Amino acid sequence: MSLVLCVLYPDPQAGYPPPYIRDGLPPGQFAENPTTPKPQGQLGFTPGELLGCVSGELGLRKFLEAGGHQLVVTSDTDGTESVFERYLPEAEVVISQPFWPAYLTAERIGRAKNLKLALTAGVGSDHVDLDAVAAAGVTVAEVTGANYASVTEHVVMMTLALVRNYLPAHGLSVNGVWNVADCVERGYDVEGMSFGTVGAGRIGLAVLQRLKAFELDLHYTQRHRLATEVERELGLTFHPDAESLVSNVDIVNLMLPLYPSTRHLLDAAMFAKMRRGTYVINCARGELVDRDALVQAVHSGQVAGYAGDVWYPQPAGINHPWRTMPFNGMTPHISGTTLSAQARYAAGTLAILQRYLSGQPIDEEYLIVHGGGLAGTGAQSYQLS
Repeated sequence: MSLVLCVLYPDPQAGYPPPYIRDGLPPGQFAENPTTPKPQGQLGFTPGELLGCVSGELGLRKFLEAGGHQLVVTSDTDGTESVFERYLPEAEVVISQPFWPAYLTAERIGRAKNLKLALTAGVGSDHVDLDAVAAAGVTVAEVTGANYASVTEHVVMMTLALVRNYLPAHGLSVNGVWNVADCVERGYDVEGMSFGTVGAGRIGLAVLQRLKAFELDLHYTQRHRLATEVERELGLTFHPDAESLVSNVDIVNLMLPLYPSTRHLLDAAMFAKMRRGTYVINCARGELVDRDALVQAVHSGQVAGYAGDVWYPQPAGINHPWRTMPFNGMTPHISGTTLSAQARYAAGTLAILQRYLSGQPIDEEYLIVHGGGLAGTGAQSYQLS
């Protein structure tokens, strides 16, 4: 029997289940979606349900208990008396989310003597100390690709919201104000602006593909240059590094993993290289940006607005300055956990557990760390210290 310790975000404040506003998902968002993982047998959930919270349990309970395994689900991750701390030494599998992470630090990994698999229900495993798990022989896996369309849409939404000054204008509207001048004094068209993404992997490339229809001038940089035919089709300008890109565009989008060399990629020096009034989008990881340098850049007008779906730490404290920073479009890391995305990453979590618990190898595309080093997708996307 294996103990599976699962950390998910809390239930809705009004209770679970919520009153769903649609009768399930369109087939193209799950069953007919090529990015949907294909586990064996029954799913244990209905696509379109709220699965990412504690009561949703990722739909895993029936499967695990039928196999004689124990499932503990909690959102209580911090403090010496937390449920997570209590069960961690016994756990063979820890499941966590980028949206409500259980930080697997080196100290915690040292106490998790039975830990064999750290599984991210979503995409992004930087809440796990990859060096420590590699040294301990722990496998790290995540549901690669399950929510790339969801995050892509969020980036496009944030881009339009910032440039068109949507959020302040909406705030005036709901407060009974009909002052057109105040709404439009910071509003522009995106057409003809230049948009640059730092990182053009699956999500970054999908963003560029969708924004092409808006007739933006598209730029990108990443370690592995895209194929010539892709650059030609989208009219892309390649930059050798982030410094070159940020100084030549109107909108900067961060779409790369967090590891030691990318931490605080956007710092005071990088903000100073941007054009005055640059917009910044970040649905990747909060620590890619120097927190206080960003606040200063927004207040000075060097950055016209910042829309971020990611913070550090998560959940962010009530006094985090990005909450009250002017012209911000912050959201609490929701871009990759729509009900549509939840069905896909819950299916992927089930598929990974089925293979692991039956002694079969986990699919390469889901692997981040295995056999004491980076593996699969991790070898392409991450770095060890």
